[in-house]
Amino acid sequence: MKRQLILEDGTVFIGEGFGSDIENTGEVIFNTSMTGYQEIISDPSNCGHIVTLTYPLIGNYGINRDDFESITPKISGLIVNEVCDHPSNFRSQLSLDDYFKAKNIPGLSGIDTRKLTRMIRQYGTLKGTICGLNVSVHDVVKQLNDMTLPTDLVKQVSTSSAYPSPGRGNRIVLVDFGMKHSILHELNKRDCDVIVVPYNTKAEEILSLSPDGIVLSNGPGDPKDVPEAIEMIKGVLGKVPLFGVCLGHQLFALANGAETEKMKFGHRGANHPVKDLTTGKIAITSQNHGYTVNKKSLEKAKLEVTHIALNDDTVEGLRHLEYPAFTVQFHPEASSGPDDTKSIFNDFLQMIENFKKEGEELCQNA
Repeated sequence: MKRQLILEDGTVFIGEGFGSDIENTGEVIFNTSMTGYQEIISDPSNCGHIVTLTYPLIGNYGINRDDFESITPKISGLIVNEVCDHPSNFRSQLSLDDYFKAKNIPGLSGIDTRKLTRMIRQYGTLKGTICGLNVSVHDVVKQLNDMTLPTDLVKQVSTSSAYPSPGRGNRIVLVDFGMKHSILHELNKRDCDVIVVPYNTKAEEILSLSPDGIVLSNGPGDPKDVPEAIEMIKGVLGKVPLFGVCLGHQLFALANGAETEKMKFGHRGANHPVKDLTTGKIAITSQNHGYTVNKKSLEKAKLEVTHIALNDDTVEGLRHLEYPAFTVQFHPEASSGPDDTKSIFNDFLQMIENFKKEGEELCQNA
């Protein structure tokens, strides 16, 4: 069935609809990953996004039970050049079309995704609507220009109540701003005793759980839309080792007096080179963010830059100059993407051990 994508500037792309036939609106972005569409679709950081995939053939290995990053996808729509109707893979359980129908997500195929991506790169992310052909383009464009994108995205994807993921190692409180399950998986692999808490949990509540460490997860939207998290970070900083990923990295920067800003079209894909300024090594990373830490604003914060993006020199990692706390903008858990930086989880656990050792030494010398 013919459907269309209408952008706020009046541009129209007509293609074949798949999945749900509902009308959906969102921020149109692009992702350059060549694989991992299931992880992209289910990544909570894509809440409110209509995602354009630049790789031309999507759906060829189907949908399986193992590669989800969340149980309920919050993506607003998917734009592809070609969708595969008959996937072939030993893990495949259903097609992308069937999955989108089940989850009430609209998709659009058969359009020039290269042209759409060039537009986003030139003009920045655009608001758009996936809809049928029986609508007034003029009316939809007016609605898009009049509307304001939601600011409660983290609230939409965070857990509503705390829950455990038991282990016998270090007690980690994982603050869920839109957590990818792969972050929890990496902590579980290291036998951490994880307690996942909602985004608006107060510092006192977190500290009452006696954590050995705190992880700030990824998530969608503007970090300035989550002021309660910024206050929480201020309340735990220095008391417990802390590690932040993506949105957690941005919130950490704001809590320490730095500033964040919206990027023109963001970093979204699994091929972003990042340099570790401590070792000089370069890693290929998986990324999905539309905001960045303003490098100049770090001059007034007690933070140092540990990683930079080689494509545009943006900040990709921070370390506190006084307290045991560091963050990265990229996704060390990858999923999908390269495994170059998974050792960062080990670095975090080593930081916890060093913090414990320093505490024991202080007690002995008291």
